[in-house]
Amino acid sequence: MSDRVDNERTSDAWPDVASAALRIAFGIIWAIGAAFTWTDPFAANYVGYLHNAAQGQPSWSAWWFDLWIALVTPHAMLFVWLTRLAETLLAIALLIGFARKTTYVLGALFSLLIWSTAEGFGGPYTVGATNMGTALAYVLIFLLLIGINYRGGTSPYSVDYLIERRWPAWRRIAEWSRGVPLHAPRPSSAAAQVTAIVGIALLVFFLVGGLQSTMHVAAPTPTAAASAVSPLSLAAKEPIGKARDAHLPPLTDGPSVNVTIESTDRTVTIANGVEYQAWTFGDEVPGPVIHVRQGQTVNVTYINRGMMEHSLDFHSAITPPDLHYVELKPGEKITYSFVAEVPGAFVYHCGTPPVLLHMANGMYGAIIVDPETPLPPADESYVIVQSEWYTQQISGQLMGPNYEKMLAERPDEVVFNGVAFQYRDRPLTVAAGRRARIYFVNAGPSLWSSFHVIGAIFDRVYPDGDPAHALAGVSTHSVGPGAGAIFDLVIPQAGRYPFVDHSFAHLMIGAQGVLEVQSPGGARAAPPIERAEPAPAAPVTAASASAPPAAAGPYKFDAARGASLYGTHCAACHQAAGTGLAGAFPPLKGNAAVLDADPATQIDTILHGAQGVPIDGVNYPSAMPPFAAALNDADVADIANHERSAWGNQGKLVTADQVKDARAKRPAR
Repeated sequence: MSDRVDNERTSDAWPDVASAALRIAFGIIWAIGAAFTWTDPFAANYVGYLHNAAQGQPSWSAWWFDLWIALVTPHAMLFVWLTRLAETLLAIALLIGFARKTTYVLGALFSLLIWSTAEGFGGPYTVGATNMGTALAYVLIFLLLIGINYRGGTSPYSVDYLIERRWPAWRRIAEWSRGVPLHAPRPSSAAAQVTAIVGIALLVFFLVGGLQSTMHVAAPTPTAAASAVSPLSLAAKEPIGKARDAHLPPLTDGPSVNVTIESTDRTVTIANGVEYQAWTFGDEVPGPVIHVRQGQTVNVTYINRGMMEHSLDFHSAITPPDLHYVELKPGEKITYSFVAEVPGAFVYHCGTPPVLLHMANGMYGAIIVDPETPLPPADESYVIVQSEWYTQQISGQLMGPNYEKMLAERPDEVVFNGVAFQYRDRPLTVAAGRRARIYFVNAGPSLWSSFHVIGAIFDRVYPDGDPAHALAGVSTHSVGPGAGAIFDLVIPQAGRYPFVDHSFAHLMIGAQGVLEVQSPGGARAAPPIERAEPAPAAPVTAASASAPPAAAGPYKFDAARGASLYGTHCAACHQAAGTGLAGAFPPLKGNAAVLDADPATQIDTILHGAQGVPIDGVNYPSAMPPFAAALNDADVADIANHERSAWGNQGKLVTADQVKDARAKRPAR
């Protein structure tokens, strides 16, 4: 009889106990998650989680991540605090059973938001993951709790139960099913109580153990998130206000030159509005330019005022490195001398291991040694030091070093004199017909530079800066990391002449500037552009035909012909698989204009080209040429329909008549 009563008690009580145990266990999970939000790494990498999740997203969802990045970035700490409060309040509400109906709905929506933003529709916090995101699993648990609440009514193991006993109207906030009568906790057997208590205790043990372990183990997530943020994505769009003065400083007269250099830890600018926690020589990156004459004695006083051990290595010196290039502890100094015996453009840098880290963190500069017999006089002399920044986000607009990127030679910026694009915004100048001289040093630490001035030829290049090695009539000259060269040029016609690293991947991330050649009156001629006469039509032969002719009669989409026309006219830029080229040409796979039921934008773009139009939130610098004069209506329709039906696209097909109407509205020029 006693066993039967115990079984009945357990059967009646079990739903209440089990649902409360599930809610409390879920609350513990949320409490642990909330604890992480109150840590410094979470706050520091908050925006980085969004950038990390945004990488590799398809075009249809990229706008969603761009929206949240734009919304969160200027107000990162506000969103950090909102997230902290939301997760903490959800955890408390789950643990004590407060306002369960409202808590479950808000929790499900909040989890869905996390999954669709920071978790990048994958999870957890991993771009490209194929597993279901953690937050999406949370949504399902919240839905399960909603179902339990609907079927079971008020849980006697909740604060809601106590409130509803005194204030029945609270059920509107706490319960989905208000028809289930309020009932006190049902008696349960000792075995059921022990089982529930042991289960919750085990869950708490493993979760708290996991939390403690995670607190002491460096998780990869913050680093990955911080590394995903490019400093150029944080840079202000307007031109930089002031660029570093690149002029060569004057020589010091006399047989010797006294040089004092101090190592310091400073925050420096690496892009417009973006800063970096650097190790510097003389509070700047690159360090101060040293200018001496061949044969002068250079008296060096080096003081380490930084927090790390550092050293100073001159490529212009012939001196025992074990005596003079030694590591100094913070607060130490060393004094030594060397004779500048060899002319040239040289780098100086920190040589403390790992040298890669010390140099990539800003410890380099240029020393220029003029030859005893001076070079031909120059009207303008500039010093340009090329280098790389390998970064991860510390917080907001502040970046720090990323050693993994350094080892992989994967820079976020390649720069002239420390700051991306500064001389594009604030050009160097020289008068037309006057000699400009560029003392160029590639500090690296890892990448070669192919230095080139667009629209000009160097009349003299001095590899390593030594007149004995002079070259004449050079368009582009490669300078390895740790090397230098002197470039002379005289440009007779006024204009803006970009100087670049001709490794275009480097140019795209900062290694470009402008040499503005000025005429005496300040005016420049306009580009002599005029409309060319159409080329005579070439006879179409079997060998030259790019696609079979369109069938006679009413238009009907020919898939093979469309693929052939696309391959001839479009695939070089947009690629055979419609994926485009990141940063240069937009993808057509999943492209909104291609999938739009109204084909007007797609047809107009094929006919008349496009440039500077944001596509799925991305600006592409390359211009698309117009094809109105080269393709007839059936050609354009076949290309458009190929794009609408290939690569998984399922757009509505267009007709040649629609192309004809679009052509009539905007005739080709």
